[in-house]
Amino acid sequence: MRRYVYQHAGSAYADAAQKKGVEVSIKAVPVAEFKDNLAAADIILLGPQVKYEQAKLQALADPFGKKVAVIDMMDYGMMKGDAVLDKALKMLE
Repeated sequence: MRRYVYQHAGSAYADAAQKKGVEVSIKAVPVAEFKDNLAAADIILLGPQVKYEQAKLQALADPFGKKVAVIDMMDYGMMKGDAVLDKALKMLE
């Protein structure tokens, strides 16, 4: 099953998914395009720099049954794709 994870991030997460044998589609979009991409996402991960937007974006995602979470600042900064992927997969359970 292909998972769609929309986030503000880079390729470290795709590399981690490939190493784990998990098929994901990761797309980074600006907050301004959140509504346009919401329907296609399974979950939404925000970069720590837009953490302040989480409550507003979660309210928009709730009617679609989507979860919005913020990537841990250390994981984001250190590009720990495996840790971020693990969090995303747990959110999908």
